[in-house]
Amino acid sequence: MILTDAENMLLKDLQQQEALCRDKYEYYSSQAKDEELRQLFTRIKDEEAEHYETIGQLLNGQLPEVGTAAPKNYQPKGTYSASGNEPDKKHDNLLCSDSIAVEKYVSGAYNNDLFRFASPKVRHILNHIQTEEQQHAEMIYSYKTVNGMA
Repeated sequence: MILTDAENMLLKDLQQQEALCRDKYEYYSSQAKDEELRQLFTRIKDEEAEHYETIGQLLNGQLPEVGTAAPKNYQPKGTYSASGNEPDKKHDNLLCSDSIAVEKYVSGAYNNDLFRFASPKVRHILNHIQTEEQQHAEMIYSYKTVNGMA
């Protein structure tokens, strides 16, 4: 597969975003007060690392196989009370809110960029990643909801 200079530039930018997400979730998993949230951030970090690798394969001229992004049947356990206002809850809520903002940005970047690729196969791969980014935000929002943060 041969990519244009513009397509290479877009992929490198998306890969940098994935590296930032991976590193941010690794940091946030170490900073989260709630074990459930630490596990969620670790799970998402691993998926961001997969996205980084997938884009790396595209940059190397390979077309990795991806299926459809199946829904993430994530049902978090509530740790914090709905009416609680403890410092740990506030701290974890800030991490969640920032993470959702990042996911919105990255999903939007994929949305803007994927149609700039000539190859339908590349567009399918990027759409797969975009869907997973949206699912990350949904999982974090589910965590916030069950913990009275939303």
